Amino acid sequence: MITSPPRSPDGEPGNGAGPGGPAGPGSPQPGSGGTPAPEPTATTGTPPPGTPAASGTPATGTPGAPGTPATGTGTPRNNSGHRKPSEATPYVDLTRAEWSALRDKTPLPLTADEVERLRGFGDVIDLDEVRDIYLPLSRLLNLYVQATSGLRGALNTFLGESAEQRGTPFVIGVAGSVAVGKSTVSRLLQALLARWPEHPRVQLVTTDAFLYPMEELKARGLMSRKGFPESYDRRALTRFVADVKAGKDEVTAPVYSHLIYDRVPGERLVVRRPDILIVEGLNVLQPALPGKDGRTRVGLADYFDFSVYVDARPEDIERWYLNRFRKLRDTAFQDPSSYFRRWTQVSEDEAFDYARTMWRTINKVNLLENVAPTRGRATLVVRKGPDHKVQRLSLRKL
Repeated sequence: MITSPPRSPDGEPGNGAGPGGPAGPGSPQPGSGGTPAPEPTATTGTPPPGTPAASGTPATGTPGAPGTPATGTGTPRNNSGHRKPSEATPYVDLTRAEWSALRDKTPLPLTADEVERLRGFGDVIDLDEVRDIYLPLSRLLNLYVQATSGLRGALNTFLGESAEQRGTPFVIGVAGSVAVGKSTVSRLLQALLARWPEHPRVQLVTTDAFLYPMEELKARGLMSRKGFPESYDRRALTRFVADVKAGKDEVTAPVYSHLIYDRVPGERLVVRRPDILIVEGLNVLQPALPGKDGRTRVGLADYFDFSVYVDARPEDIERWYLNRFRKLRDTAFQDPSSYFRRWTQVSEDEAFDYARTMWRTINKVNLLENVAPTRGRATLVVRKGPDHKVQRLSLRKL
């Protein structure tokens, strides 16, 4: 039997290190745990394929291209609604209506109550969204799983009976900003994929569990950088997914609690050869850093069979982040055991000034410097509009 990750008191199994995000409310205030980074003005890093940018200028790219910030304007198309031939990219760009039509006759296996239970704080999702966006995605992933099984059969034919390989879990990565809704996407995929008879055992793991324990973060001076790549035990995370992908019978991971803002001492999440493993987190698509010897190492994303990046405008994400903070302040933060209870003891203005500072100096910086630049590595980019509804999708070509 597969052990599911415990849900946090705010209803989110993982957004890094707290209800407001990895460096969310409850993190040391700027100046007490580190110097806040200056607010960036553009996404840094090398633009991914399909994102033209002049040297020395911010990458603006083609509106709607997977490597650029979501603009909501879409990709220019001809009168028939299709991308112009001269605008070829590594992606197939689809409108919501075009994507929805691809669900074929896939039945909707979830009820409205089930969708409500899967929804995260502040996320807006209903049966129409599940039917239009996530049913087609579950169908696509089912086809990918079956195709991978067929490829394994071809490999076994080549290797012969003496070296025949048994199946290993199909691994899906889900990435995106704090408060963008990636946890809800991951839970929906887990529920939908488990309804397919070919792969009923679907496990979800969040990278929160691999954040360094609080004491170690304090010792390293990283409390104000919680959620940044350096705050994770990346070696342990990569080894965990590698062991699952290798087909080990049982692999364990730490358990993270959003209530205490730390790992839970003595508790382990057990994964026993699932058909599908979903790995959700801010930085799951980042390439591996070179080793001290300069050699290229294997990164977490190298073990993914499929990956999803949940995208939205930074200003929309900020609004969702603050709305979620408001709801949590009235609910989960009230728990006497909550690490964030202090924000219920101050005025609303003071609490929200703090939340806005956390977004501007920490979470937005992490988004623009570390998370958004990995968007072009995803198999599928899902773009949300201001109302949390998915507007466009870009699927990488094979």
